Amino acid sequence: MTSRTTSKTITFKRPFALKGLDDALPAGDYIVDTDEDLIQGISFNAYRRVSTIIYLPDISGNPLLSRSLTIDPNELDAALKQDTETT
Repeated sequence: MTSRTTSKTITFKRPFALKGLDDALPAGDYIVDTDEDLIQGISFNAYRRVSTIIYLPDISGNPLLSRSLTIDPNELDAALKQDTETT
């Protein structure tokens, strides 16, 4: 199966929360990767999202201690929308 990963940087202007985390995350830039698989058997290229991962920096600022979290992309979109609306 053919797959692809797209990466983008998103920016939050205010602290935000996501399920799976105990505390709110600080405002700032975050890298988000989306993994998708090619849907077979159709006459055009289409992809199905398999996972969305956000990379969280370590509080100390050490990039070697960063962590990642698999998230619901709809939840991320809602958090971004809320951040935009409150600015």
